[in-house]
Amino acid sequence: MRPRVLGRLLQIQRALVRHGLDDFVRATHLYRPFRFLVYLSPWTWFQRSIGVTRGERLRLALEELGPIFVKFGQALSTRPDLLPSDIADELAKLQDRVPPFDSAIAIASIEKAFGLELDEIFGSFEHKPLAAASIAQVHVATLKNGREVVVKILRPGMREIIDLDLEVLRYVAELADEYWGDARRLRPVELVREYRKTILDELDLLREAGNAAQLKRNFAGSSLLYVPEVYWDYCRVNVMVMERICGVIVNNLEELRARGTNIPKLAENGVEIFFTQVFRDNFFHADMHPGNIFVQIDDPQNPRYAAVDFGIVGTLQARDQHYLAENFMAFFDRDYARVAALHVESGWVPRGTRVDEFASAVRTVCEPIFNKPLKEISFAQVLLRLFETARRFDMQVQPQLILLQKTLFNIEGLGRQLYPELDLWQTAQPYLRKWRRERMSPRAVLRRVRAQLPDALLALQQVPPIFQTAVRDATEGHLRVQVDHAGAAERREAMRLSDAQRDTTIAAAVLWLSGSIWLAFSTQIPWLGWLQMVAAIVLFVRSRSAKTRGQ
Repeated sequence: MRPRVLGRLLQIQRALVRHGLDDFVRATHLYRPFRFLVYLSPWTWFQRSIGVTRGERLRLALEELGPIFVKFGQALSTRPDLLPSDIADELAKLQDRVPPFDSAIAIASIEKAFGLELDEIFGSFEHKPLAAASIAQVHVATLKNGREVVVKILRPGMREIIDLDLEVLRYVAELADEYWGDARRLRPVELVREYRKTILDELDLLREAGNAAQLKRNFAGSSLLYVPEVYWDYCRVNVMVMERICGVIVNNLEELRARGTNIPKLAENGVEIFFTQVFRDNFFHADMHPGNIFVQIDDPQNPRYAAVDFGIVGTLQARDQHYLAENFMAFFDRDYARVAALHVESGWVPRGTRVDEFASAVRTVCEPIFNKPLKEISFAQVLLRLFETARRFDMQVQPQLILLQKTLFNIEGLGRQLYPELDLWQTAQPYLRKWRRERMSPRAVLRRVRAQLPDALLALQQVPPIFQTAVRDATEGHLRVQVDHAGAAERREAMRLSDAQRDTTIAAAVLWLSGSIWLAFSTQIPWLGWLQMVAAIVLFVRSRSAKTRGQ
């Protein structure tokens, strides 16, 4: 263990003990060899938190330990159904009430980033922060043209702090990978690697500005979600300036109700926004805790969400997106055999898994929660039972889906706070059915074909030389199977196979060229072109397989 990792572990332990969270230390096997070193430190006992609740002690400890721990608390705060109310209420303060850093440091960071004095950049600048979070804090300002904006500034020294905690996480993950029986299934090292990419991306505010611009384009003209405008001329790696938005924070239910907001519609819109981002756009806001979501209620019967903080966004590979959509639809249809088959096809469970047994296990867990509002569902129990099922069938964690799972966790928690009567299944089902219908429509297929046509034509230019070489080799006899000269019958059979292989290769070439030409010039029935190209691929693969068997 590197000295800096050991030092950080001791620092974490000391913070937990100082804030009266001794049970965490005693329950953590990693600390057992040296936990008494902290108990014997006099300053720890003198600085112990006195006269505060357990929720406050936990929040203060997380704030002291830094951004990774604060983000963990933020994620937990979205699920008051899984936590005692006193702890959930305190952790909610981590969403936008983390202690700010000195505004003089913020101003110095801005001036250094722009190489100008503050009054040369902005018309006005409020020294008191509007909000402070784990990674950055926000100040209100006006541009020279009078537009009101918010200025986001990274906390100083964030990279060094996060690098150290990531090193600690990697060390713990490597220990787990070596000594923990469930490590192969839960893949801790890969999870830390995936999280590392996510958290380091958040330190680049130019990347965040790009995320905001993309999300704004995706929802241009939408009545569901508003994304503030980015002012690119004022953005740097550690400073971002964007339009200031007005609205009610989404978890302020008293204010929303007082202003006549249509709460059921607001909750349903949240579900639709999630599925739109994941499946239509394949680009989703992955940090949707209440501190980042506001509600614009110019028209209370048609409320609109407004989002901020775009440091963490997620995308999916086409394969994962397909399997997720099909899984959702199978769940909605209660087709558990299809759910099980999809898990096997995708590789999420081992290939040898019996589909009927896995389907029965999933049915046992999921059937009781259908057609119930959120307030009647114990997701804590559902999660525990799903984990037990996953362990039984050796189902591996998919690191590439962690962001999506976190986002769905947040969305479900937000829906529970807004409108506990919300039927998550009935709200999501029509949208997914519509999406799948549109995705498979002839117009959508043609649009995808046209989008891929330039790449297909470019690849097509490489096809003739490849087939030419294959045909020449077949004609010259290079593809003939080497046979033993002892038997004439064997030689004749080898020649027959070689000739058949040559003919198959030529036929595949003709079909490929024909299909490509059809796709390039026909817009009526493009499937015929694709059919010819698929047939060409099948023939070519069979030709190669025959060669391999002959050898």
